[in-house]
Amino acid sequence: MPDTVTLEIITPDGAVYSQDVDLVTLPALDGQIGVFAHHVPLLTELVPGEMIVRQGGQETFIAVGEGMVLITGERISIATDMAVAADNIDEARAEEARQRAAARLRDKISDEEVAAVNAALARSLAQLKVKRHRRI
Repeated sequence: MPDTVTLEIITPDGAVYSQDVDLVTLPALDGQIGVFAHHVPLLTELVPGEMIVRQGGQETFIAVGEGMVLITGERISIATDMAVAADNIDEARAEEARQRAAARLRDKISDEEVAAVNAALARSLAQLKVKRHRRI
């Protein structure tokens, strides 16, 4: 029995990650969860935040947005609206997006626009958290 699990991350832009890994820690609806190989089957909601992928003693930090996670004993499949590795995050651009979203929330906008702006704000905050916490 292998001690790795296949992690697949899909965004609207396509597949961004597909490798066998040792451990994945991800932000779920009820808090952070860690997933090793042979994890019990689980379907849960992904929330914006930091995902940590451990592979061969190395850790990769990824900012993720909202989405769904399907876990089987051999695979972790994630469909999300955003997945950006810490070293690919443009901090200045993420900060600008955060400021634009915060300013937009102060305007009189519809409920639908509020939801979209809140989602954009959550994505930019996730990126800033990962980048500032990891300082790569």
